[in-house]
Amino acid sequence: MKKLSIKSWALDDRPREKMLLKGKESLSDAELMAILIGSGNRQESAVDLSKRILRYINNNLNKLSKLSIEELMQFKGIGEAKAITIVTALEFGKRRQFEDKAFLPKITSSSEVMPIIGPVLYDLDHEEFWVLYLNNANKVISKQQISKGGLTATLVDVRIIFKKAMELNSVGIILCHNHPSGKLSPSKADIELTNKIKVASSTLDIKLLDHLIISEKTYFSFADEGIL
Repeated sequence: MKKLSIKSWALDDRPREKMLLKGKESLSDAELMAILIGSGNRQESAVDLSKRILRYINNNLNKLSKLSIEELMQFKGIGEAKAITIVTALEFGKRRQFEDKAFLPKITSSSEVMPIIGPVLYDLDHEEFWVLYLNNANKVISKQQISKGGLTATLVDVRIIFKKAMELNSVGIILCHNHPSGKLSPSKADIELTNKIKVASSTLDIKLLDHLIISEKTYFSFADEGIL
């Protein structure tokens, strides 16, 4: 059977031409992926192959972003080059979500932290610890990864946190880390670390405003729960 390519379809069914004629918003997720991979296999068009991949992850793009190059290559018709293209496109999308803006976002509640740090942490399969540094108007002036760990923990050097705060002349910090398991309750280690940082922040007159534990859909705030 001859391999089905985009050029063999009716004009209205070609994702590239559809994008040019009707705009990018008119394309389905499968059609967008079909543009990335270009062709399917001997039994499926690029769109059909894309639909099958999307069905596998229940049409959840967050789950798609968690698939490794090796996992994508398990689908017939997806070789290394196509898998790398998909992963690259998703990584660009992720970076776009948390790219620094020209303006400084002001933090007045824990919910305003999520748009800034959520895209960084929610789909990781390992723990990372980040800090948001704020000025005296509670505006974020920087966000920094402090450490990167394994599936259940990451080591944090408190000195690094405050060294950066001093360099930035920051007067407030918000701690953020993820739980890949999805469980939001702080561990004993989380609580001990938070208390350690709180003592140091008081000594240096830098306010510890909150500590957020991030999962894919929601978060736990130490400040909101009254345990900071």
